[in-house]
Amino acid sequence: MSEAVCRLGLEGSHMAYAAARTLIDENIKTHGNDKPVGFPDTAFYLPLIYAVLGEEVATLGDAKRVLETAGALLKPVPSGKWENPLDDALNGGVVTAISAEVIEAVKYLSPDHPGKGWQGFIQDSILRGLGLQLVDGRMSGVAVIVGSCSDPKTAVNIIRGLQGKNILSLLIGSSNGVTMREQLEKEHVEMGLHTYIVPAGPDTTSVIYAANFAVRAALTFGGFKKGQAAEVVNYCRDRVPAFCLVLGPVDEVKVAAGFAALKLGFPLITDQGVPAIGKIPTTKYEALVPEKDHSKILQQAIQTSGIKIKVQHIDIPVAYSAAFEGERVRRNQMYVQFGGKFSTAFEFVQTKELSKVEDGVITVKGLEIDGMKEGEAYPLGIYVEVAGRNMHEDFEPILERQIHSFLNEAQGIFHMGQRSMCWIRISREAVAKGFKIKHFGIIIHARIHELFSKIVDKVRVTLYTEDAAVKDLLPEATKAYDHRDARIAGMTDESVDTFYSCALCQSFAPNHICIVKPERSGLCGAYSWLDAKACYELNPIGPNQPVKKGEVIDKNRGEWKGINDFIYQKSNKTLARFHAYSIMTFPETSCGCFECVISVLPEANGFMVINREYTGMTPAGMKFSTLASSVGGGNQTPGFMGVGRLYIVSRKFLSADGGLKRLVWMPKELKTALKDKLIERCKEEGMPELYDMIADETVAVDSAALLTYLEKVGHPALKMDPLL
Repeated sequence: MSEAVCRLGLEGSHMAYAAARTLIDENIKTHGNDKPVGFPDTAFYLPLIYAVLGEEVATLGDAKRVLETAGALLKPVPSGKWENPLDDALNGGVVTAISAEVIEAVKYLSPDHPGKGWQGFIQDSILRGLGLQLVDGRMSGVAVIVGSCSDPKTAVNIIRGLQGKNILSLLIGSSNGVTMREQLEKEHVEMGLHTYIVPAGPDTTSVIYAANFAVRAALTFGGFKKGQAAEVVNYCRDRVPAFCLVLGPVDEVKVAAGFAALKLGFPLITDQGVPAIGKIPTTKYEALVPEKDHSKILQQAIQTSGIKIKVQHIDIPVAYSAAFEGERVRRNQMYVQFGGKFSTAFEFVQTKELSKVEDGVITVKGLEIDGMKEGEAYPLGIYVEVAGRNMHEDFEPILERQIHSFLNEAQGIFHMGQRSMCWIRISREAVAKGFKIKHFGIIIHARIHELFSKIVDKVRVTLYTEDAAVKDLLPEATKAYDHRDARIAGMTDESVDTFYSCALCQSFAPNHICIVKPERSGLCGAYSWLDAKACYELNPIGPNQPVKKGEVIDKNRGEWKGINDFIYQKSNKTLARFHAYSIMTFPETSCGCFECVISVLPEANGFMVINREYTGMTPAGMKFSTLASSVGGGNQTPGFMGVGRLYIVSRKFLSADGGLKRLVWMPKELKTALKDKLIERCKEEGMPELYDMIADETVAVDSAALLTYLEKVGHPALKMDPLL
């Protein structure tokens, strides 16, 4: 390790620490020691301080006390012989991160922070969504980009390269007064979480938002507690695929921030002419790698960090990556569109005999893109015929639902909905690059073979753009949709002797395991029983395994010997029992990717459900982030449980605890989204009026107001047997 680099970093740590002390003292003088300080919508106070020091910083006075504690770790910059330069610089990196966290938290005292166009702190609810994408492979890793490029074109090339490899970019700081965000704006690059390009903050101290992301992954998915510094650092190094890309000239504070990244196990790759640093104890591979050639810097970063890229090349004229899945094509960017409220469109996957399908045939029947008028809407029928020795109709809806992400991952293509409710737009930019209707077929053909090769041998795609042809085929597709719905809706837990496990999230929560049943999907909402069954058939050694229920131990609570034996082995022997239909006794575990949290409300003798999109207060006295932190990490927490939102309308919803009649509160958005299904379930329960009895935030956000409302409407939960 270069002593000069360590010296520069330690000097930067002293500068960051002094800046934090000054800022805290100034704000205490203005606001007082008891002024609340923190980041929005997180259960972890100031997360890095919470994880590393085990301190809960809630006020300016707390922050000053913690800074004084951190200052004890900071060694003076030596003037002569230096015995432990690397250790001192790494400890200085920790102090730099703590100082940066205090500085950025204090900035939130201003209502204008983080400023227009900047993300700032990444809330817990967003973290869980991104965590799921890391788990299931849609996102390959995270690039923390500090500084900017010498010119906007180079910045675009680097960002597009990262997008093409499904890597999330966090843009931080500036070089020579210019931020990378400004460079990308000049080139009209769309930014935001949905495009995997996130401008975090304009200052070097904004790097703490990336560090916060990493340590909360350890706390949320790893199940670690506050103060478990060594465990959190090891988790970040081993399980969070990330690297730090340092672009442009560096100063002392940037070097100090680099040592903070190294302390968390994230390697540094830079375009500056600095000495290379090999592996150090905190990193997997090399610690610092210089690469001046920007055309090679990404490959060097991926190699150094050990990130695995899973994107297969598809022969289309636009970039293709999961990074484009959230991209919008607005009206003023559109060349043509299909479906929605503008024309008839559908997508339909049908199983055929092997002899009836010629693989790789892509046919457009009707107008191609060059025969269409810009700005108009046209009909579109996407008809996909699949054949395979292991393919059967149970898998059709699984493949069909994938068309949404298949097409969305092409740059310049927007897709929404499914079946006969789809809506597709192609941008002018994509058409200018040569994108045609036939490329829809090329994408679908390639991705089905890539993901479903175990069950599909042949794929033929026909694309109809003639109105008469689209309307002729639509009735056949509609009949198939109705048949599938009836078949899936009729499945019950009792109708099968086998459930399926899902261990996708064990990369983040090693002791967590999902048991997916016909009447309860995985808690992320992304995997149904049929999905898990299909995944097992295409990958028999993958994360979805069949689990025989075996001997019934408790029919009412949903306990089987075969399930218990399986979870004991697959939870690293930390869990012995699951009750499938109860939240009060041995509930199923949660990783952190759940769509909703169920919480017991003892005073109401019932339960509330809160979805991650809702950021307000609840009658439990906690927001989603706080509730979520109590159930994540593979913990079994009676009275609390993470679930997928459709489980709320399952007939097995907490059936051992009283079922739907126990539901007393849920956010209005969630209640409205499930309205039709909820009303139908209320009728099945013999209480059609129950839907209107369920409170939301417009009625109550505290327990007293909720209880008053429940008594007023005569909610059945108040008359049921006590939960506790």
